Amino acid sequence: MAAKPGRTAKSAGATIREIAVMGLCAAILIAVQIAKATLLPMLPNVELVSPLIIVYTLAFRRRVFYIVYTFVLVEGVYWGFAAWWFSFLYVWAILAGAALLLRGMKNPLGWAILAGAFGLLFGTLCAATDLLIGGFGFAAANWVRGIPFDLIHCAGNFVLCLLLWKPLNTLFSGLLRRAAPRNDSRGGYQPPAGD
Repeated sequence: MAAKPGRTAKSAGATIREIAVMGLCAAILIAVQIAKATLLPMLPNVELVSPLIIVYTLAFRRRVFYIVYTFVLVEGVYWGFAAWWFSFLYVWAILAGAALLLRGMKNPLGWAILAGAFGLLFGTLCAATDLLIGGFGFAAANWVRGIPFDLIHCAGNFVLCLLLWKPLNTLFSGLLRRAAPRNDSRGGYQPPAGD
């Protein structure tokens, strides 16, 4: 069976255009993370990555994991592969998985609640890596020490997601519709909830 133009030999493969768009989405995640750390270091754990991963999940469905793991790999290369990096291997995937499960939700408040809950649970999720590295005492101490940051992360994610939900959906809906005009059952572009 011959491959369609712009497609790999396997029918489930992504087009070159889709791969480029997913790479651009990963680059945006990396850029906002570096810009935030450089320009606003006084706001710990207030970040745009969580709302963007949710929007990307709604657009790319299961293919969002290519974006997430590209982001995580580049984060490790840029900041250095340390203990925190191992938790990033699963925490961002958990957020994408939760958004994938809730993809039928239309209310921006619901997405803000998901983003806030993720921020609140971030330290707890990262504690699994700490448990493996240093045992229960190390994990518990790091988790307790991080509670104030998780509260900030919760509030920041909730507010940013609530305020930016409509603009992000509008922006990425238009961009992705032009860049990846396919809408099929294999995980191609799907308009984000709330359009």
